[in-house]
Amino acid sequence: MNVLITSISGKVPLIQLVKDAMNRLHKEGKLFGGDVNKQCIGRYFVDYFWHMPLLQELSINEIVEYCHSHNIFAIIPTRNDELLYFARNEHFFENNGIKIMVSNLSSLEKTLNKLIFFKEGKKLGFPMIYTSESIDAVCADSFVVKECFGSGSKNIAVNVSKEEAVCRSKLLKFPIYQPFIDGEEYSIDVYVDKKGKSKGVIVRKRVLVVGGESQITQTVRNLELEELGKKVAESFGLYGHVMFQVIVDKKGIPNIVECNPRFGGASTLSVAAGLDSFYWFLLESLGENLDAYPFNRSVRELTLIRYAKDMII
Repeated sequence: MNVLITSISGKVPLIQLVKDAMNRLHKEGKLFGGDVNKQCIGRYFVDYFWHMPLLQELSINEIVEYCHSHNIFAIIPTRNDELLYFARNEHFFENNGIKIMVSNLSSLEKTLNKLIFFKEGKKLGFPMIYTSESIDAVCADSFVVKECFGSGSKNIAVNVSKEEAVCRSKLLKFPIYQPFIDGEEYSIDVYVDKKGKSKGVIVRKRVLVVGGESQITQTVRNLELEELGKKVAESFGLYGHVMFQVIVDKKGIPNIVECNPRFGGASTLSVAAGLDSFYWFLLESLGENLDAYPFNRSVRELTLIRYAKDMII
């Protein structure tokens, strides 16, 4: 009953959470980690490391063969760029006895593209932040310009003038524009089960953001945002762990900024607060009904502080 995490990079907290979830299954199992970088930090925290080729150089049959030869029954992708690959081949994996923690292809195509996510969300009546390929279509005094695809913050420009936004857009492959909204940033972590229902939700306030990721984040009870996260995740037909970024403006109005349909960098806090995503995924992969495993949210609010740590071996 082995598990493979792909693109492990330096995602040590994520690796440790998966290990904990596996241990709670009370089954013999080893954790495999794969990455294209053979010197990645994560290799020192898994039981076995797979120096993977790039996905475009790796056939689906080769992955299945690797999984079968190492008794791997479940795969957890961790990077946006690989989600589509696994979603396209999900049924092939399923037919070969391998479960993938990934949403279906149609849902991913609507959420990984920020422009389509805005348009589809608006059709469904959700409070989406206005997003356009044309800066002239955005009515604002200050702007945000970012890549249409991906979750990285490289070359993103926040709270800049129209002239600066246009200039910065030349550094991007597929730039999109949004109005800059002065407000509080939140992340909403949701786990959606195989039935398409939200198993649990945790709202996190992003207190200190560095390089696009929360270095200090706090859980909060916000019933409006909790309900919003559930509805959006279910309406888009997502599965597994899903994360939304939201800005609540000075008037208290939420603005959904983007969706990352995977486990986030600071989502470890949500697991600590009761959102047992990896355990639930593994249980579902084994055919268990999650109705027997309740979502027990922490009664007190928690704070996550991310910092560098040394390990000597």
